[in-house]
Amino acid sequence: MRSVTIRAFAKINLSLRVGDVRADGYHPVQTLLQGIDLFDTVRIVRRPGPFEIRCETKGVPLDRTNLVWQAADVLWQTTGRAGEPRDVLVTLRKGIPMPDGVLHAMAAQLGSDVPYFLIGGTSLGLGRGEEVYPLEDLPRLWVVLALPPFGVSTRDAYAWLDEKRLREPFSRESDETGSGSLFPHVTLVNDLEAPVVARHPVIGSVKERLAKSGALVAAMSGSGSAVFGVFRSAAGAARGARALTSTGVRVLTARFLPRRRAKALRY
Repeated sequence: MRSVTIRAFAKINLSLRVGDVRADGYHPVQTLLQGIDLFDTVRIVRRPGPFEIRCETKGVPLDRTNLVWQAADVLWQTTGRAGEPRDVLVTLRKGIPMPDGVLHAMAAQLGSDVPYFLIGGTSLGLGRGEEVYPLEDLPRLWVVLALPPFGVSTRDAYAWLDEKRLREPFSRESDETGSGSLFPHVTLVNDLEAPVVARHPVIGSVKERLAKSGALVAAMSGSGSAVFGVFRSAAGAARGARALTSTGVRVLTARFLPRRRAKALRY
């Protein structure tokens, strides 16, 4: 086979609980992950010459900082080959938008995020996020994604949380992301949300608008700056999207992606 084309789907963090920093400098987390049907298209072609990544989207790194390059390097070394990866051309067609500044900030979290995409659907992430366990898939609900015109460094978000906990040692974050209708016996919380919103109030404003428009859950995803609202219907999602008019954020609509469908859509 000389070429293969796959779809690399996006995900959101429905909930993110963060423990205190460990001796190794990392924070243990407990996160509920959900795949959505936004995707990048990745075409891999065998051809003689150095390893190369191509992408027409401005701002996408085409060097070793790109996750694709890092994955190719790991695979190359694991199969016992010496030197640099070669004889492959990878062409990316972006379908998953990112706020400015996020692409390069991703480097710090690539290792923790990657295992989820081997499972997909609705999953539980533990440890640094790299321990991923499949859960029963949620229904194919609708998601409104709000993308502010700025990024939030993952490193900064965790540092702000640590600072907040030092100032308020007897308090813990309690910003629930919405009703418990998705997981009736689980409170959905993003511990990073409060310290990030304190520095970027627009994130809190967008979340509030989505909640008031009828979202089952509204929250910042991960360390931000993306915000999501979950709706039962396309009409509800359209109402949520309209509620963000004039906020200055980019708005996209997607749906939850079940695990079985994520695998079926690879081609």
